[in-house]
Amino acid sequence: WDREQDHDTLKRFLIEEAYEVIEAIENKDFLHLREELGDLLLQVVFHAQVAEENGLFKIQDVIDEIHSKLLRRHPHVFQDATVNNSRDVEVQWEDIKRKEKKGDVNKPERSAIDGVPLAMPSTLQAVRLTEKASRVGFDWNNTADVVSKIDEELLELKDELKKNDRAKIEHELGDILFAVCNLSRHLNMDPEEVLRKSLIRFRERFKMMEKLASEKGKEIKDFDLEHQDKFWEQAKKILDK
Repeated sequence: WDREQDHDTLKRFLIEEAYEVIEAIENKDFLHLREELGDLLLQVVFHAQVAEENGLFKIQDVIDEIHSKLLRRHPHVFQDATVNNSRDVEVQWEDIKRKEKKGDVNKPERSAIDGVPLAMPSTLQAVRLTEKASRVGFDWNNTADVVSKIDEELLELKDELKKNDRAKIEHELGDILFAVCNLSRHLNMDPEEVLRKSLIRFRERFKMMEKLASEKGKEIKDFDLEHQDKFWEQAKKILDK
């Protein structure tokens, strides 16, 4: 099986292991975290081994590359550069990265928002893109401005819904989601984490609704929406105690 794998076939395992690490962290299950970090490390080693067998690079090259990168991009630690706060560190990192890429004739001119993988979950892409844009001054001044933008986008969506143009509705809906992710960033919250917690609450509440319906000898589908809403409110009171 191992010999049949290549970088493409291994992608899903890398992603799965990363999510299992995250789950262990969220559960504060540190023994499990130790195990999952090992599984994730195995994927790194596996990719390096596949690359070595194809004459591309070795695991030592991977280690040397990150070692030299950390030295170059932390001049405030390893050289005599001065920074005042963590934001200065981020700006400095991006500035050094752009200068490095600019000096590589084999790569095109680098944008200030480059370096955000398309394969990354969309909510995280939204945060990373707006973070990078903010470092060159393209950002809202405060949270209130972002909320106003959400209100504006919502009005535009409502207008398009009246016209029933699916392409434009999709466009405006995307703008709202993007603006909400931007609000999360301004609130120093991870939108992926915020949404995940909301989904957990939904699961718990819906299952409680089903339990309440079952206590009446029926299934949730046997009740109309008005009664389902009552079950929902009852479930919230029970679970939010």
